Amino acid sequence: MSGPATPHVPVLLDEVLAALAPRPGDVIVDATFGAGGYTRALLDAGATVHAFDRDPDAIAAGRTWPETSEEPPRLVLHPRRFSEMVEALGEAGVAQVDGVAMDIGVSSMQLDQAERGFAFSADGPLDMTMSQSGPNAADFVNNADEAEIADVLYRYGEERQSRRVARAIVAARPLSTTGDLARVVRKALGYRAGAPKDPATRSFQAIRIHVNAELDELMTGLAAAERLLREGGRLAVVSFHSLEDRIVKRFLREASAVTAGSRHLPQVEAAPAAFARVSRAVRPGEAEVARNPRARSAVLRHAVRTAAPAREAA
Repeated sequence: MSGPATPHVPVLLDEVLAALAPRPGDVIVDATFGAGGYTRALLDAGATVHAFDRDPDAIAAGRTWPETSEEPPRLVLHPRRFSEMVEALGEAGVAQVDGVAMDIGVSSMQLDQAERGFAFSADGPLDMTMSQSGPNAADFVNNADEAEIADVLYRYGEERQSRRVARAIVAARPLSTTGDLARVVRKALGYRAGAPKDPATRSFQAIRIHVNAELDELMTGLAAAERLLREGGRLAVVSFHSLEDRIVKRFLREASAVTAGSRHLPQVEAAPAAFARVSRAVRPGEAEVARNPRARSAVLRHAVRTAAPAREAA
């Protein structure tokens, strides 16, 4: 049974499905439900999906899907962070799963709604919270000290002029809309209309990542996936910028390496690798990028869980 049509096709859908290889009866986690594109395809393949999203709008839309009302339900929605998937599935009586899909970062729905404050394409309140609760972007830019703002811009936006931008933000406070922030950043960096990339992009990315603790969430979520996946279970992670991809690449490299003690220390038994068959970076083809320009920066990495126990400090 097909649910409501989703408003977009998720990035690298065919490649993610090939990596997860869903079969009827499989239990798969969609860690980032969003508009439900991956979940729709997984359900159509016969899998049961446990879908996570901290955005109440996404969860509310998912509750209209018919699979939530099946007995037992084939779509189970969890209105919480995906870093909590071990605890959430434990409460649902699920100890192991056959697959975990993660599509990291902000969703198209969030970007396209001016009132959510994620983008500067249309003026809206300076929010950027995925959960629509807690301290938001306005709280950060209006209350953090200049040094902290500069650090966030440099660390999460790779903004080389972070100190200059932070100084301009503090001088212009209070800021209340996305337009306010974009204008301040552009002026600080000498933006000229028609430039290939708006310089405010880096600052918006950095502040969004900070407000939502996205990189910490990703690291904790990857470790949770390692604990949940059964032997032969598949992990597929799509990221959209280099900071995320570095974390995923490092996690899979470390999790797939057989480690042993130093030759300078007493010998210990080698720790078996937790993942095998780790893919290289998979990127969208020209046709997909032409259909969806936002796919341009996407990178998929996937791997298969071994029989080794989950590492304690993954």
